[in-house]
Amino acid sequence: MWRGDRTDESRYADITGWWRDAELLGLLGPALAGLFAGAEPTVVLGPDSRGSLVGPLVALHLGVGFVEVRKDRAPAGDSDQWIRRTTPPDYRDRHLELGFRRDLVRPADRVLAVDDWVDTGSQARTVRAMVDGAGAGWVGFASLVDALDDARLRRDLGLRSLLHLRDL
Repeated sequence: MWRGDRTDESRYADITGWWRDAELLGLLGPALAGLFAGAEPTVVLGPDSRGSLVGPLVALHLGVGFVEVRKDRAPAGDSDQWIRRTTPPDYRDRHLELGFRRDLVRPADRVLAVDDWVDTGSQARTVRAMVDGAGAGWVGFASLVDALDDARLRRDLGLRSLLHLRDL
């Protein structure tokens, strides 16, 4: 559902209603995982907040673990045990600090990142840099909606989505 008037700069697509439909919710994990059929990730990463919602659905379907990528939150322990990076400007021109516990992503891992929406790619690029910094392998980035304008960035991230912005 689109919120706001077509001429309103703060107009946005509200996909939160998707979570209310149990049948649709049950299909999201397999559908996102299917974008990378045969890739055999060993862990799924998802940024706060909706990546932490759809990521576990994908991980559960794949039979692998899930790692939450926190946004602008202090780590629960010693900061030396966290991989943290600041994003380039996002769609609201914010710089966010992302992080996950260092011991949860290992060099032998093959990482699939998942989120609901990719707009500027700032968070996706930062997650990719964090995975690279951990020495793990990058499988790609699965999203419900791809709103990227930059085809090169889409290729660099290995971004695959269920829908493109123009489909909504």
